[in-house]
Amino acid sequence: MVSPDVRILGTGIVSRAAALALSHDGLSVAVQRRAAPTSADLRAYALNAASVALLERLRVWDSLPADARTAVQDMRVQGDQGAVIGFSAWQQGVDALAWIVDAAALEDTLEAALRFAPRISVQDEPAAAALTVIAEGKASAAREALGVRFERHGYGHHALAARLVSDRPHQGLARQWFRSPDVLALLPLDRPQPGASYALVWSQPEAQARQWRDAPAAELEAALAEATGGAAGALHLASERATWPLSLGHASATTGPGWALLGDAAHVVHPLAGQGLNLGLADVLSLSEVLAAREPWRALGDPALLRRHARRRSGPNHLMAGTTDGLWQLFGHPHPLLRELRHHGLTLVDRMPPLKRWLIDRALGA
Repeated sequence: MVSPDVRILGTGIVSRAAALALSHDGLSVAVQRRAAPTSADLRAYALNAASVALLERLRVWDSLPADARTAVQDMRVQGDQGAVIGFSAWQQGVDALAWIVDAAALEDTLEAALRFAPRISVQDEPAAAALTVIAEGKASAAREALGVRFERHGYGHHALAARLVSDRPHQGLARQWFRSPDVLALLPLDRPQPGASYALVWSQPEAQARQWRDAPAAELEAALAEATGGAAGALHLASERATWPLSLGHASATTGPGWALLGDAAHVVHPLAGQGLNLGLADVLSLSEVLAAREPWRALGDPALLRRHARRRSGPNHLMAGTTDGLWQLFGHPHPLLRELRHHGLTLVDRMPPLKRWLIDRALGA
């Protein structure tokens, strides 16, 4: 068997996107076979314009089922003292502030794309290659085997995820409440009910998240009604529930001789800004561009070449990690002075269109 140019470890969205991107650039790629899902995937991702553009280039975006992607036309963020900041796609001159995508549908569409892509082989154990791309997630065994440290800070919070259906149409409006010590997000979706569904992501102290994961549905619905003030209508549980721990983390190195880390294997951020997968897909785009632009004589695993990718991604990844951590520290602390500061901060930002435009540009990957 001829050795592939690249082998990719991992079976998630970032690994599949990397395989498609590199194969489209003419490289032969071996990827790990994905195991059959053992439970329903309740995750939903907020993809920015840059991520959508990459998926369009990979011919994946238009293959997604229509009800698996929902445009966010407006966003409303509310603080714990009633301060509100609003964003509008129309005011910002963009088609959408973000797209909310069903994670399972995106994974299935990427998996289908692999079967039609040239130069990609799916293997139980990918063969050795000049370059190993590690996209196994935050608990990567391959990263650990390389001796790369992963410095992680746990927040003591878990994310509670579920799908909800409302008695009112969502109208493409994403809602978020910062209520010390928790952050609640309702992301508009068209599954399971078109035009009236939400993906719930509720960051809470671990014990509280587990409580609502296991509580009777009626009790969770009552808690959501109280937390949202009924702003999104009467919300009814339409799925199972899941929780997972939240943390901030980064690898001590993201590239080395013959290897590169992508996505959560390289960095993990708090989901309050919805940027985790966007960072991973930006990693994919960066690596593919660096490899495509390499000198003809330079090997794919050349550490100097891979450092170009590491330098390109270091700034954006650290900036987003610092931003999300800073927001969590600001909004998660119960001190009255911080509460007053965040109240006035949200109000001030809402009155400064240039600053709002800058924030939207960062979120869109501009």
